[in-house]
Amino acid sequence: MMTASLPMAPMAGHLQSPRLLRSGKVRDVYDLGEHLLMVASDRISAFDVVLPTPVTGKGAILTQLSNHWFARLAGIVPNHLTGIVPSTVADVASADDLDARAVVVRRAERIDIECVVRGYLAGSAWSAYRHDPVVFGHGLPAGLSQAAELPEPIFTPAIKADSGHDVTITVADLGGRVGADLSVRLERLSLELYHAARAAAERSGVIIADTKFEFGWIDGELTLIDEALTPDSSRFWDAALYATGIDPPSFDKQFVRDWLADTGWDKRPPGPELPAAVVDGTHARYREAFSRLTGTTIDEWLAGRAG
Repeated sequence: MMTASLPMAPMAGHLQSPRLLRSGKVRDVYDLGEHLLMVASDRISAFDVVLPTPVTGKGAILTQLSNHWFARLAGIVPNHLTGIVPSTVADVASADDLDARAVVVRRAERIDIECVVRGYLAGSAWSAYRHDPVVFGHGLPAGLSQAAELPEPIFTPAIKADSGHDVTITVADLGGRVGADLSVRLERLSLELYHAARAAAERSGVIIADTKFEFGWIDGELTLIDEALTPDSSRFWDAALYATGIDPPSFDKQFVRDWLADTGWDKRPPGPELPAAVVDGTHARYREAFSRLTGTTIDEWLAGRAG
């Protein structure tokens, strides 16, 4: 079922050539004074290294899928979107298709924690479980297989790192860092968002195995920021092909990670160039994720917004 995109409101005024505040692995953030401009590039990273080959069109898919989820989940928690059309307030010469790949957002005091929720035993959680059934502070049943559904989703926060790997911590550690009250709120909100998104995705034939959220404070209110439930921040599996004991086929950048693993690359920069087949395969998976989760293609979605 198609969900309406967030209304975009033009804003009168002189176009700014904003100052670049920071350039992350994928997103560039610009200063608009009262607001910020977040531009999703076509860069792709794996194992915390930005690869030299872009995936054309990826930035628009990430931005618009986030917009879909921000709108859908707004009843649970407010988000940082303003609804202002980027091209009406900013001139960023380096950003093609600015309105497709960018959003104007409210400034937030970011909480430097990745709020990770896992519903299935995959990735680093599977690696940890093979050595100890107590995974990131959560005791799990013995005898689970790779990709098994967990009895209940678990909250496994991580300390954000501007470079290198984020470090997973326990919920108790989180309480020591941000305070018990905020720790409880972050866990509750993250699990509530995951449950809502997971139920919606399952109706589209997609399993959200795990995902991560980021929060910040805006005018004293806890707010969802950055991105939400994209192939970059989530593990999406095809429900029709799901099986345990394997790493199920996915609609995310696991396709790139698998290819990199086969090359024998040591996971240190610089990363290798991606062949055309890997770029095309990644792009197809991102497009499929968007179509499954929104009920429309990215091209139709953007045409609807432009109209």
